[in-house]
Amino acid sequence: MNAHAPTDELLFTKDEAGIARIVLNRPQARNALTFAMYRGLIACCEDIAADPSVKVLIITGAGEKAFAAGTDIAQFRTFATAKDALGYERFMDQVLGGLERLRVPTIAAIAGACTGGGAAIAASCDLRIATRDARFGFPIARTLGNCLSQANLKRLSNLIGPARVKDMIFTARLVGADEALAIGLVGEVVEDAAALTERVDTLATLLTTHAPLTMQATKEGLRRLAEEDTLPEDAPRPGDDLILLCYMSEDFREGMEAFLGKRSPDWKGR
Repeated sequence: MNAHAPTDELLFTKDEAGIARIVLNRPQARNALTFAMYRGLIACCEDIAADPSVKVLIITGAGEKAFAAGTDIAQFRTFATAKDALGYERFMDQVLGGLERLRVPTIAAIAGACTGGGAAIAASCDLRIATRDARFGFPIARTLGNCLSQANLKRLSNLIGPARVKDMIFTARLVGADEALAIGLVGEVVEDAAALTERVDTLATLLTTHAPLTMQATKEGLRRLAEEDTLPEDAPRPGDDLILLCYMSEDFREGMEAFLGKRSPDWKGR
């Protein structure tokens, strides 16, 4: 999956102050991400990496109901082989890794639902600010029956610890803003969408005045501390067997069709 320019479902702007903004722009679908939108995120990161005038990036969702409600599940209907499953998770690692490796600070401005792939994007940002009605989670044990990659599990575990990751995924519950603040999933909670815009703009403006190399070195140093040994792109990775266990299962197909058919899945454990 190669990067290409953003579409009208992913808006990208840069201003004279050095603040770049990405808006996930599918409010009618709670900003659920298509593969084209993920490719757009890669393209935006490449643009920022090549533009020394950019000093900070803000990512948000259109409207007030959702930051992003995960990957658009209809995208999975074509999945049939191990290559499809592993390729998707490699692709997601490319998207999220690109965000993490950006030299500039990244801020996730979160209102409403922040689930699945949306929560993974937010977790890949440096700073997260949420509205009081924000909800976070990975409800895949209730919906799709797939799993997170090792990289995503490690990213979440580094933020909130393995016990809380298990709690969120096993129960499929959504974490409210106050709990997210208490466990370190977000750094700040504001009252509503208007307050979120004001606070994020103020923070981004502050960051444009700080030493860019200090922030870059801090980001990269922390990333290296958390990073697994680098593997060639096509090399097997720890956890590939777990990805295939879920994505190649009857349960994953059942979960997808049940979700799209608006019914409860009938899990078989195979």
